Amino acid sequence: MLSLLGLARKSLSRVAIAITALTVAACEPVSTTGAGGPAIDTNAAVPVALLVPSGSGQASDELLARSLQNAARLAIADLGNVKVDLRVYNTSGQPAQAAAMASKAVDEGAKIILGPVYAQEANAAGAAVASRGVNVLSFSNNGDIAGGNVFVLGPTFQNTADRLSRYAVRQGTTRIMIVNDRDITGEIGRTAIQQAVGRAGGTVVASESYALSQNDIMSAAPGIAAQAKSSSAQAVFFTAASDKALPLVTQLLRDNGVAAETTRYIGLTRWDIPSAAATLPSLQGGWFALPDPGLYSQYQARYQTAYGEAPPPISALAYDGIAAIGALVKQGQSDALTGRRLTQGSGFVGVNGIFRLLGDGTNERGLAVAQIRNNQVAVIDPAPRSFGGAGF
Repeated sequence: MLSLLGLARKSLSRVAIAITALTVAACEPVSTTGAGGPAIDTNAAVPVALLVPSGSGQASDELLARSLQNAARLAIADLGNVKVDLRVYNTSGQPAQAAAMASKAVDEGAKIILGPVYAQEANAAGAAVASRGVNVLSFSNNGDIAGGNVFVLGPTFQNTADRLSRYAVRQGTTRIMIVNDRDITGEIGRTAIQQAVGRAGGTVVASESYALSQNDIMSAAPGIAAQAKSSSAQAVFFTAASDKALPLVTQLLRDNGVAAETTRYIGLTRWDIPSAAATLPSLQGGWFALPDPGLYSQYQARYQTAYGEAPPPISALAYDGIAAIGALVKQGQSDALTGRRLTQGSGFVGVNGIFRLLGDGTNERGLAVAQIRNNQVAVIDPAPRSFGGAGF
């Protein structure tokens, strides 16, 4: 339905991207995951299983599978003396197949599993190998499946909400209204924002939602706008994606008197994807978070040069996973791939910037805060380069 708004989904020389463990001192997260993991031979190539969604019959899954393999191999090429034996297994995007492939990978010697993509797959894969002490670094961003031997590498709503809420409060924007899609994703996003605003020292002054149809959004907009004004909200924090409900709901709120001069718009999702979103009049002046653009642009250029096509953003998670594995193996410890080592507080550096795996299986990423200005994306608060940085 929102395709009527005309938003369609939409790349040198080699630039070295360092893969290394951060050495800045940091507090270790409290661990609720198992601290275990298989011992590795530090003098041999480490067997790593990569689970990809190839075989589902969906063109989008084949693209994902190819890009994840490409990114992982690009990362392995940067490891220097650290050797990784990458073994690829196809899951067809199905939980049962993911579980079977995870078990097969461990049978064949894998010491850690990278992937799969989808939350139910990752949950099944983790369960299949939990009793064998092998950890799973999934590409999911669903924190509900994290814990035990399963970690999520994808950017979580909570991490994004925390970053933006801290920034907003530092700028004096403390009275925040939440507007969310009335679906599971929207509800998860709303909860993340509520928690983040409270932790940052702000106040959620109102919360409204809408059903996901054009007519329902149009019907709900006047009431949402009235609530934004009556609550004296300084900002409205949206859960909607820029290729879905966001263009319509933000424009309707502007049309109903929620003025850009008095009410900031903040986004839980990426407003630079698709690129056409930056041209929307209703988003001008709005804030959102994104990975370190400098590091990511280097990755994009290298990937384009190596493979002749632009990488999907999710592919960078495969690079980051290999980055973490390589950094730990480089330390020369036989317990490099245990939960205790994976959750080292100093974290890692990947092509999305700094990140660390937390004891509950989720992650913390160093994000930049950006603003839509004159139809372009401008970074207004850079991504931190260590976990002692301003973003944390």
